[in-house]
Amino acid sequence: MTGPVVPGSPAESRFAADAAFAREIAERAGRLLFERYERVEEIDYKSARDVVTEVDHLSEALIMGAIRERYPTDGILAEESGAHHGMGAGAGDTSAADAASRALVSGRTWIVDPLDGTINYANGIPYFCVSVGLVVDGRPAVGAVCDPMRGETYWATVDGPAMLGDRVVHASVKDKLTDCVISLSLGGRAVATRGRAVRRAVRASRNTGSAALALAYVANGRFDAFLQSGGMSAWDVAAGGLIAERGGAVVTDTTGGTWFDVEKTTRAFGIVAAPPAHHAVLLGLSREAPAG
Repeated sequence: MTGPVVPGSPAESRFAADAAFAREIAERAGRLLFERYERVEEIDYKSARDVVTEVDHLSEALIMGAIRERYPTDGILAEESGAHHGMGAGAGDTSAADAASRALVSGRTWIVDPLDGTINYANGIPYFCVSVGLVVDGRPAVGAVCDPMRGETYWATVDGPAMLGDRVVHASVKDKLTDCVISLSLGGRAVATRGRAVRRAVRASRNTGSAALALAYVANGRFDAFLQSGGMSAWDVAAGGLIAERGGAVVTDTTGGTWFDVEKTTRAFGIVAAPPAHHAVLLGLSREAPAG
């Protein structure tokens, strides 16, 4: 028997059904990743620093098939295969990038990373996830991040709390930044100087190789904060950013602007997610040092 609905609980969300679906398909894809862990047969090189496996493609096909069956008119933006339009919503003559951005502005688009942390996965490092987000009229509305190795799924809706399974979770409330453990990845000018400045300000930093899962960890304080200065895409943040925010963290890009911007769908950007008491300091430390 179910208990009473708590005000502000996930059951009250207008996206409750979408969230249940996102959680279900993320967990189904997670089981596939778990079953094939350390059994990868094919690794292709997307770039000098990025790889893709046959498991990425199998996971993406599973998720996209489920979305097409349940929500045939919704759009999909997937890391490996790009933008896909719902029935009756063709791309016309626009480029894939323009079509993806246009679709996100109005209507419903699912943003999928079928295996975030592929390098970890391919090397047998047990830190990776499946990320499934839903953007409605340009705003992230639902996010689910499944960690198959721990059997955990973080999820949230834009009008509900951050959840870990069936439990409400909250971001860190540590008073001192010097007590904080953060997920850190910096690049660009003066990276060594900025890195030293951040590390002096916190207790410890880690670079885990899965931005979506690290952002989800901010929602329950496993990471007190997340700071990555660039190299992120929509599928890295659509779910994890929403979960961190609904857990109580302040989430912005590295200019202090909105963390999800449809204009940046296909461009690399950075993210800072931290408790309100520490966000401004970490944001300042993340910025590139002035020239000269």
